[in-house]
Amino acid sequence: MTTHDPVAHLRPQTWERANRLLVRKALAEFTHERLLVPEPEGTAADATGRRWYTIVSGAVRYRFAARVMTLEHWDVDPASITRHRDGELLPLDAVDLCLDLRDALGLTDRVLPVYLEEINSTLAGIAYKLDRALPSAAKLVDADFQTIETSMTEGHPCFVANNGRLGFGTDEYHRYAPEAAHPVRLIWLAAHRDHATFTCATDLDREALLRIELGEATLARFAESMAGLGLDLADYQLIPVHPWQWWNKLSVTFAGEVARHRLVCLGEGPDEYLAQQSIRTFFNVSHPERHYVKTALSVLNMGFMRGLSAAYMEATPAINDWLADLIDGDDVFRATGLTIIRERAAVGYRHRQYEAATDRYSPYRKMLAALWRESPVPGLAPGQRLATMAALLHVDADGRSFAAELIAASGLAPEQWLRRYLNAYLTPLLHAFYAYDLAFMPHGENVILVLRDGIVERVIFKDIAEEIVVMSAEVPLPPTVERIRADIPEDMKLLSIFTDVFDCFFRFLGATLAEQGVIGEEEFWRAVADCATEYAAQVPHLADRLARYDLFAPEFALSCLNRLQLRDNQQMVDLSDPSAALQLVGALANPLARFVPS
Repeated sequence: MTTHDPVAHLRPQTWERANRLLVRKALAEFTHERLLVPEPEGTAADATGRRWYTIVSGAVRYRFAARVMTLEHWDVDPASITRHRDGELLPLDAVDLCLDLRDALGLTDRVLPVYLEEINSTLAGIAYKLDRALPSAAKLVDADFQTIETSMTEGHPCFVANNGRLGFGTDEYHRYAPEAAHPVRLIWLAAHRDHATFTCATDLDREALLRIELGEATLARFAESMAGLGLDLADYQLIPVHPWQWWNKLSVTFAGEVARHRLVCLGEGPDEYLAQQSIRTFFNVSHPERHYVKTALSVLNMGFMRGLSAAYMEATPAINDWLADLIDGDDVFRATGLTIIRERAAVGYRHRQYEAATDRYSPYRKMLAALWRESPVPGLAPGQRLATMAALLHVDADGRSFAAELIAASGLAPEQWLRRYLNAYLTPLLHAFYAYDLAFMPHGENVILVLRDGIVERVIFKDIAEEIVVMSAEVPLPPTVERIRADIPEDMKLLSIFTDVFDCFFRFLGATLAEQGVIGEEEFWRAVADCATEYAAQVPHLADRLARYDLFAPEFALSCLNRLQLRDNQQMVDLSDPSAALQLVGALANPLARFVPS
């Protein structure tokens, strides 16, 4: 692919491969969520444990080989999938699959066209990644943080349409998609203080932050630009903005604010950044010790418009300070090495006219805000390196797993490596839940691994203020932090572990390591159970809560993410009542139940 041919990756052979991979994922995940019910052919499994299955919808029939693993994980052989109509072999096409199975998937007339657009965009992203020469899994073991970040190919492991990014054109995809690894300079706006609010951590102030992030020369240039318009920079807050947001939204949708000099565009900042997997968050590659910047981005992706609420930004630093103090003051957290990278400052702009026209959840209230999050780089000790936890699910073009390569490089037995990882990642999640009724959103993109010689020494949690929740009315919270409290029904609380960790991450990691021949599923889940048992022994004072919320229960509710997106792919969850939006369909057998402590 060259800049002269931005669609060079959209070739017949590559498109066919992309479709086969996405159809495989769709069959696996839609079946896992019990939207599809494949019928087995005969009774015998082959040497790999796979059997043949068919799915029939009208005149169309899908046939494939798969083995069903722990937590009803469908390991579908992509090469085996065929599609037929009245005996005629048809090409595999992920969009056609959605049309073929529309009734089973519950796709309404309103949702279907947008979902098909998301599927096409996801396919285009897969084709782009297939066309790139990416490092092998073995090479990634010694790669730097951002090389690993920009080499990820899968996206969210559960969502089928996980790469929609509706709003990006092809040229913008090449500039701003994380996998494009194209350095970006952010645009800076001056926002009048009558409409903008800046807040920061207690050990920081606005002037210090801006000097760190921009430098005196850039601040002087911005002040000079403002003076040329007869304006005083001291009357304004500075807001970093995603270039797409400025050119496609703010310069048009906020045109009145620009015309009246409530907003003034000051041009690009001096540093180059790389977009992270979350699309709207940027890592500073010019100065890696400087903050990440998270920006508002009015692009539809995976069930939400990816804006940032100006109102939410106001409390963000206080929430991060509270959590950092909580972790620092707890012996169990400290023993695991857990840290967070704090969102240290936030700024948001309030457009009074749109606020008068909308409720507080409207995308129109989330078009102009930003936050600064600490970089993990200054906290590294000599010999330590960083990797996104999403990389543990990464499989390279030759089918080799990054996690398997890490284990091989570590020199540890797989069980030992796994226990080190689980102590760093799972133990703090369990302690947060049982000691504080606190839940994170600990998916792969929200966790950074700190590695030494292939071994996970500790983890870093990020994306704090928008993602954490306290699920109890009794836990004392400062008034500025009260926003994170939510009323979660008792029988749903432990889904923060069962769904977010077991079903949405360990299900894939266990299957990948088993597929690679590294460690069997039984041994994998025994290691998880041993970690939970060892944690329980550390906290005898929490025995009542451990019994009340039983991690070794025979089963737990199956909470379905794709069903949320298939129902409403523009606002997946009612943010005012997130638990009510859950799509629960029956139960999954708990893989820890057979390891219940005596």
